[in-house]
Amino acid sequence: MATLREIRRRIASIKNIEQVTDAMRVVAAARLRRAQENIMATRPYAEKLNTILGHLISQMNVEEEALTHPLLEEREVKHVCIISVSGDRGLCGSFNSNVIRTTTERIQHYEETGADVTLICIGRRTQEHFERRGYDITDSYINIFRQLEFQTAVDVVQEFEHLYVDKTIDKVEVIYNNFKSAILQTVLVEQLLPLEPIEPEGDSLFLDYIYEPGQVELFEMLLHKDLNMQMWKVLLDSNAAEQAARMAAMENATQKAKELIDELVLQRNRARQTQITTEISEIVSGAAALEG
Repeated sequence: MATLREIRRRIASIKNIEQVTDAMRVVAAARLRRAQENIMATRPYAEKLNTILGHLISQMNVEEEALTHPLLEEREVKHVCIISVSGDRGLCGSFNSNVIRTTTERIQHYEETGADVTLICIGRRTQEHFERRGYDITDSYINIFRQLEFQTAVDVVQEFEHLYVDKTIDKVEVIYNNFKSAILQTVLVEQLLPLEPIEPEGDSLFLDYIYEPGQVELFEMLLHKDLNMQMWKVLLDSNAAEQAARMAAMENATQKAKELIDELVLQRNRARQTQITTEISEIVSGAAALEG
């Protein structure tokens, strides 16, 4: 059985850990609020822009020009680029491991079909994981979430867009944690290239909008802006999901620390009671011996 001194030392140590985890929870909660505000401001615009572009691709009158655009060209998938988005740090539950597992599954899927896979790693965790295992990594973006900037999304898009236009790759997918709420984040796999038209649901038809200056001109204007916004939305979602996952993980850790402290306090009280009982017994025995 642990001595009273050892129990007191463990209680002090766990209290220090509790303070750290609770502080990390507070910091993550503050960052989550800011991340949520950024998502709420960006998501409607990005989704509407993507809808308009998909509508344009589906309804474009000058089909010859649309179909010959490099970013709409569908080819036999022999080379795939997967953008894997994780965090730079741990202590956030299964946030990073879920992305890594899904990315590994997608790599295995394409390798089984005979396609080569190259990676763009966003976040230290995916970069270190796949680099240690010898995967082909085209580029890595580390520590970008400390001060997230729109230019980072533009740089990533320029990189894989250049590879696609040069026909170095035939498909681009992004894997990331989509932020649903503070308690729910889901891993999504989305295709970025080639761009796909939006099909009308059921018997519904798209409204016949009148575009100015014209469908083709507007398509050219919106194309790169849409890719940048979709990538920016991915980064914002992943950042918010990471803060939510870390807040939940630190809250659980703090609660576990409190429960462990309560158990140790009971052990300490029992140990003190045993020590006091032993001391009283020794005093009584000593007194009896002196009287004898």
